[in-house]
Amino acid sequence: MYTFLAGIFILLAGYIIYSRYVESQFVVSEDRTPAERINDGVDYVPLSKNKNMLIHLLNIAGLGPILGAIQGILFGPVAFILIPLGCILMGSVHDYFSGMLSIRNNGAQITELIKKYLGNVSYKFFIIVVSVMLLLLAAVFVYTAGDLMAERFFKQSDFSLNNPIIIIIYSLIALYYIIATLFPIDKIIGRFYPLLGFLLLFGTGLVVIGFIIHGVHLDNIDFKNINRHPGLVHIIPMFFMTVSCGLLSGFHSTQATIISRTLKSEKDGKHVFYGMMCIESLIAMIWAAGAMHVYSLNIVPENLIGSVNVINSIANVFVLPYLAFVVTIAVVVLPITSGDTALRGLRMIIGEALNLEQTKLKNRLVIIVPICIVIISVILWAKSNQNSFTTVWRYFNFVNQLIAIPTFLYATVYLKKQGKNYLITLLPGLFYIFITAFFILNAKIGFNIEYTLSKTIAIIITILSLIFIYMFKLKKINK
Repeated sequence: MYTFLAGIFILLAGYIIYSRYVESQFVVSEDRTPAERINDGVDYVPLSKNKNMLIHLLNIAGLGPILGAIQGILFGPVAFILIPLGCILMGSVHDYFSGMLSIRNNGAQITELIKKYLGNVSYKFFIIVVSVMLLLLAAVFVYTAGDLMAERFFKQSDFSLNNPIIIIIYSLIALYYIIATLFPIDKIIGRFYPLLGFLLLFGTGLVVIGFIIHGVHLDNIDFKNINRHPGLVHIIPMFFMTVSCGLLSGFHSTQATIISRTLKSEKDGKHVFYGMMCIESLIAMIWAAGAMHVYSLNIVPENLIGSVNVINSIANVFVLPYLAFVVTIAVVVLPITSGDTALRGLRMIIGEALNLEQTKLKNRLVIIVPICIVIISVILWAKSNQNSFTTVWRYFNFVNQLIAIPTFLYATVYLKKQGKNYLITLLPGLFYIFITAFFILNAKIGFNIEYTLSKTIAIIITILSLIFIYMFKLKKINK
């Protein structure tokens, strides 16, 4: 229990202290934001700070902070330390600069920021990578949200497309995605997300109340046996690839740039971007704690450990039966409200790339219709067998962490130009170059190279990346 409480303290103290330092390096401006200056009634719409906070929390909090947490806690109580440290030093920094640099560039999306600060070659590569990631995420979240709803509320055990209930649920979720993506941000997202955000916090709060009423068994960290993963999986790189949302997620850079078009003041950025990432990290820690307790009771079948089914087990153990459904609803909301904004972000990215004005409905439809056809194709392929879904999810995790790297790097270029401490973004960027390279070299879905050799190659790649970044980006800024 002490390790869990230490992690909570790190998260709280880190937010109070480090967020102020990060903000001081960016230096907020009193100038009018893009939401106020442009205000096109579709994507650029001024919203209050509280609305932006809850909307952004739902945008970034897909199933990642929960599913990643119940998988990450298999490594042991070290997760209670790594999650908050990673959030404070990397994840929240990443989200803050994603949103704030977008505001400074008229609400530009991640791909346009990559083009401005890192050049056309990086832009051409990452516009493909980011687009593929958002497509995969939208498809996966239709799948996971639909299956959770079918199991919890309709008592279904057949999740194949032969089940008409599954088809109906998937279709309704997809229809909502399309409507939310096409409508102005204040019409659906601005109205309903604050309520859904409160529901998420309330559902998580019920789990915490369950901790207090029923008690919770949490192990403390043992420095002689830090890694307790039953499958003997290495913490590096797998922990940092598994616990993405809650620690660091590249996906957030596509969501912060959506909210950059609705902020009324740059001063709100610390609370919206940095702060909501910390809240997501707190949610991840709570669900990780619930998973540790449930695993200790040996009530989760071995083949379901680390799966979404653990969510229902946690709700059943800690929450009264007539309130457990609230927790499930709160969890189901997460993939739905991240899936629709993934599509919205993709629409905005493609719109910028094609210089296609998004105030006109027909232009939005020109982008969304082909995207939906691709998503349907991905879902059909993923539903063909469980291995297909697992493959999609694993590649999503890799791509998700990969796209965090350019955000750190273009923030580094910006800070260097401003004469500020660019190490606060450069070091996390280099760390994730190492992590993602290590993972794809060693993983079976990648090059399947032996662990030690993969680590050696990843270190070399990281050193070469540092040399390249310094010689071709940072050194030129001094001239």
